[in-house]
Amino acid sequence: MPTAIKAPMLKGIVFDWAGTMIDFGSCAPVEALVEGFSAEGVALTMAQARRDMGRAKRDHVASALTNPEVAANWMAAKGQPSTEADIDRIYEALGPLMIAAAARHTDLIPGAAATLADVRARGIKVGSNTGYTRAMMVPILAAAAAQGYVPDAVVCAGETAEGRPSPLMVWKLLVELGVYPASACVKVDDAEVGIGEGRSAGCWTVGVAASGNGVGLTLPEYEALDEETRRARIAASADALSKAGAHYVIDTVADLPGVLDQIEARMAAGEKPEGN
Repeated sequence: MPTAIKAPMLKGIVFDWAGTMIDFGSCAPVEALVEGFSAEGVALTMAQARRDMGRAKRDHVASALTNPEVAANWMAAKGQPSTEADIDRIYEALGPLMIAAAARHTDLIPGAAATLADVRARGIKVGSNTGYTRAMMVPILAAAAAQGYVPDAVVCAGETAEGRPSPLMVWKLLVELGVYPASACVKVDDAEVGIGEGRSAGCWTVGVAASGNGVGLTLPEYEALDEETRRARIAASADALSKAGAHYVIDTVADLPGVLDQIEARMAAGEKPEGN
């Protein structure tokens, strides 16, 4: 009699894109935002652009304009506070800039392909969500597919009533993947808002500290750091993700398989992500 195949304890995983699976350093959104504000004659630093990383892009623009320094720069350039019309104008101009920037940063993060193979071998469904719109994702999806990364489902900004940190994009993905409960699923993200999204959805959450927004460096820049500086920057990024509620924090997605083993062991012992 054939041996029954054990059903996987984990049923679904939702990956973020920039800084998690592609675009080491999550650089594309920053480049586009800085360029978009510059076109308005308003200075926006990379640090200011990174403050609200992970949000839907219109929300990101709106939040950036609440930063006192950015608001002051806007007043100096425009002579009056920003309005909803200004947010809409910047957001509309941001589309082509995001598409161009995203097309420059489509390489899978080292180890992502091997992790994907591990996840598939476990029988876990793969979803992905993003602060990019569907139009912005066109070049990214094509480039990722050429590298062998094709999620089972993708949800983009604007396809739910609210974006991150609400759980709606994750919940939509779980429905499309046909997996439940959320406590049998994992959200992997490099931004605090993405960790908040996963926690709100009722998933296990894994923060990515080194390859994402927290360190904010391209792979060559990251590799050029001396060991002490690299460790300090990763530690600061990891601390922010932990404070946001991440159940686990790893350097890059290459480290995920070991964490999945730990989560499944905790699930086997009857643990759930809620309250942990």
